[in-house]
Amino acid sequence: SSVVRQTLGIGFPGGTYTGLFYVADVEATGPAADEELHVDLEDADFLLVFPLKGTTRLRLVGVVRDVPGREHTTLEFDDVKGKAIEHLGLDVAKVNWFSTYRVHHRVAHAFRAGRAFLLGDAAHIHSPVGGQGMNTGIGDAVNLAWKLAAVMQGTARAELLATYEAERIPFARRLVATTDRMFTLVTTRSSVARFIRTRLVPTLMPLLFRLAPLRRFLFETLSQIGIDYRDSALSVGAAGGVRGGDRLPWVETGPGQDNFAPLASLRWQVHVYGEPPRGLAEACAELGLPLHAFPWRPGMRKSGLRRAAVYLIRPDGYVAMADARADAAQLHRYFATRVLRSASPGSTLD
Repeated sequence: SSVVRQTLGIGFPGGTYTGLFYVADVEATGPAADEELHVDLEDADFLLVFPLKGTTRLRLVGVVRDVPGREHTTLEFDDVKGKAIEHLGLDVAKVNWFSTYRVHHRVAHAFRAGRAFLLGDAAHIHSPVGGQGMNTGIGDAVNLAWKLAAVMQGTARAELLATYEAERIPFARRLVATTDRMFTLVTTRSSVARFIRTRLVPTLMPLLFRLAPLRRFLFETLSQIGIDYRDSALSVGAAGGVRGGDRLPWVETGPGQDNFAPLASLRWQVHVYGEPPRGLAEACAELGLPLHAFPWRPGMRKSGLRRAAVYLIRPDGYVAMADARADAAQLHRYFATRVLRSASPGSTLD
């Protein structure tokens, strides 16, 4: 119900699921109160259990099945808790907050109209399956923030702002489509869907989770560290297994040290893993770019990094340019051709 989106006249296509759902913050005990995420798929019930701070505080998200003679606005937790809670062995001692709601799956036609930008729930909304709504909104905000800062502080031309929608709207569309399919599977009452979630999934998933590549894929998907902007106008080159538009891989750089520490500055910066090439320090100084050179370690290659290559890192931690030849002149060409005037101190999220 974004007033800004409606005022701008930006469409919000998609739909609303017919079922009713609930969210409840409770204090409970039982096997599922173990600070882990639990999903219960029953023949006619569905429940997500999210741990909150403290071993007895949980957030429950579930399906409201038919309650004859009751309006959804008058429902209480005892009316909707269903057999999934019993199946998980949860003993709910107190309900701190309870609400029913309807679930939508929608993505705005555009994330920008002139000087106004949409992000978070105003731009996209989807089912709670996967728990990715908050991360997606935060990703939008970080992507837009550093670009707005650069333009407002004069270190980039206004055209840079066009890359916000180009980078974020494809991911939003994929996410909504994926969660829509998952949500339909876990909530529909068809016989095929019931067979899949109550027979097939419990049999196959424990076997599949033994596969390390699958566990890695699911981790990268749910954490959203697998998102890339390779098709962005800001993304250039490749070095090793890392391409422009990829999220910078995390690596250890020494005992208790890693390459993510410099990212806290939220500034454009250059990373080299190994010996920096001749002329690079001078080019970085001219452009106002901090240069971080990390001693080469064998594990870095496994993460996709190439020894002595140059990686230009954006303020949001993504690789803007990966240059296997480590040509210092490439840095100047990058800033001259990609709507950025320089990387000097203003290009931060401050």
